[in-house]
Amino acid sequence: MNAFSTIDMAEVTRLTRAGQLTEAMALLQGRPATANPQAATQKAAPRTGGSAARSWPTIDMVAPSTPRGAWTAPGSGKAGVGDAPIGRAAASERQGLAETLRSLRERFPKMSSMPGLGDGLGAPQRLPIPVPDGARFEERSFSNGAGSRPYKVYVPSGYTGQALPVVIMLHGCTQSPDDFAAGTRMNELAEEQTFLVVYPGQTQSANMQKCWNWFNVSDQQRDAGEPSLIAGIAREVIREFSADPTRIYAAGLSAGGAAAAILAATYPDLFAAVGVHSGLPSGAAKDMPSAFAAMNGGGAVQPRGTRRTVPTIVFHGDADRTVNPVNGDRVIAQAAPGRTLDAAVTRGTSEGGMAYTCTVQRERGEPALLEQWTLHGAGHAWSGGSESGTYTDPRGPDASLEMLRFFLAHASTAAQTRH
Repeated sequence: MNAFSTIDMAEVTRLTRAGQLTEAMALLQGRPATANPQAATQKAAPRTGGSAARSWPTIDMVAPSTPRGAWTAPGSGKAGVGDAPIGRAAASERQGLAETLRSLRERFPKMSSMPGLGDGLGAPQRLPIPVPDGARFEERSFSNGAGSRPYKVYVPSGYTGQALPVVIMLHGCTQSPDDFAAGTRMNELAEEQTFLVVYPGQTQSANMQKCWNWFNVSDQQRDAGEPSLIAGIAREVIREFSADPTRIYAAGLSAGGAAAAILAATYPDLFAAVGVHSGLPSGAAKDMPSAFAAMNGGGAVQPRGTRRTVPTIVFHGDADRTVNPVNGDRVIAQAAPGRTLDAAVTRGTSEGGMAYTCTVQRERGEPALLEQWTLHGAGHAWSGGSESGTYTDPRGPDASLEMLRFFLAHASTAAQTRH
């Protein structure tokens, strides 16, 4: 028997999709749902379009109380770096549904102070992205039978038609391509090391909070749903810019990290390596209730089911209260081949003062096949990111730089065969 065996999860899902969050949480706590349409209306997040069945709560953090403060985990009750102290009432007021439902087993916040799904998180910052002379940061759109998605491409000034590597960057919930570019600073690395960066954008018509729908079975399949859209974007960029088809990589944060893990499972012949930051393994959920369970640490590792082992690098904070850190272990376990690898563990402290443990697994004499960074004391944020973007922790090791190093050590022989 598990934590959900006595709960009518179908009714919880229906109430959640209807915006009746108080009633949904009452059922999760084993209490009868009380009909209070007025309260449900007040608690419901505004809908801006799209199917209610594809809505998903925010999987992100609480905005800092000062302009240069760090983002903190919802409901942690702790101020971020540079923040003023956050009192219990303020922390509870900012708490989002994802954190509330993630804490099913032991941490149930008071529903009387729970805001709407997007309240207290702040809108993604719309800062102008600096573009050096000779470089470009352009918007495109891709469509196929699964729908349409916008995307942005950063073309470094050093591009002269040569076959460059491509890094696909998948943002987290509530974020945008521009916001993710600002926070990860991947464009700066692309300018320095000359590669293309692509930022697919999730739409509110596909997901109310602009999360990638990693928890839908229909978005976990090859040649279907969102994986086909992201893979289609990658292939379109390869064609337009004559990019190197053997050096296509994907990385993402939170829901975007989960989407990157799905790409490794569904398109191992296209992606030479993936990076999963604060995300979940492919197939961790099949619907919203199982997504809540997976985020809370429930569920089990699903086999990736591919012949090729896709090199994978993981970053995850061990104080992440939004996506349980066990999911970082599960991403690595899912990516592991069915044979023993040599392992090496190093420990250190970043320039910003964050302690970390890095575990590297490889075949003898070969580049790292699996690399896992455990960030001690870190919450749900891009490690070493810029405060110009949302959901970043500047104190940590530079995840963008480390992922790029890991990526460029790998090329896909499967893609070479296909192309």
